[in-house]
Amino acid sequence: QVADHMRVGLVEDALRAAARDRGTLAGAVFHSDHGSVYASKAYAALCEQLNIVQSMGAVGTSADNSLAESFNATLKRELLEGQAAFPDQATAYRAVFRWANRYNTRR
Repeated sequence: QVADHMRVGLVEDALRAAARDRGTLAGAVFHSDHGSVYASKAYAALCEQLNIVQSMGAVGTSADNSLAESFNATLKRELLEGQAAFPDQATAYRAVFRWANRYNTRR
């Protein structure tokens, strides 16, 4: 999901889209940091509704999220470095989608 904010609704929309696309997320483990959206009651309720197991790393321990941190660093380095801004949200979405598709299928 793409938005111009980082609120609970963004994470909820992403989880619902994943559940819709995959048919179910029952039994999936969603590992996150302790950000306010992931610690919210609304997010916890949606995880329970979708039968997702919540997992949070220890506070201040980046090693718990090393895979996600590595992925984000690679995205920033390969796609965003030198890029001041995208002209609009749709262009940003397409660029990240193309990059992620290549990252997931050709690497």
